[in-house]
Amino acid sequence: MSEQGLEILLVEDNPNDIKLAMHAFRTNNLANKVHVVRDGAEALEFIFCTDRYADRKIEDILKVILLDLKLPLIDGIEVLKRIKSDPRIQSVPILIMTSSKEERDIVESYKLGVNSYILKPVDFDQFTEVVKRLGYYWLLLNQPPLPQP
Repeated sequence: MSEQGLEILLVEDNPNDIKLAMHAFRTNNLANKVHVVRDGAEALEFIFCTDRYADRKIEDILKVILLDLKLPLIDGIEVLKRIKSDPRIQSVPILIMTSSKEERDIVESYKLGVNSYILKPVDFDQFTEVVKRLGYYWLLLNQPPLPQP
């Protein structure tokens, strides 16, 4: 996949949720702007342009990261911490999209600077509608700051 025009990083380990999200992205003409990684370690490699993604440039800032919390290898909270601690990318909006209703997860996510915390709908149509609305808001309506050198 070409990184040019890449706008969304989907960090999700559940194959069904990936399929649902990609269906929603395709339906709303966002599919060519999505990259999927399936665990926290791969997410950090992609975001920080290391290992498998060393050919990426960190200056190619994403417009939004959809991040699950319950991930293999490195959990979503740790991924969030690392992103928000790096001035080169800390302004990239991060949306937690998870099935966790645990108050400690919600509180910790907001303390670390998450932009939104969304509970994954279990219904196909609701899930598709949520992803559609997220895409429209974060890609079309939201005005992020320009990247800082």
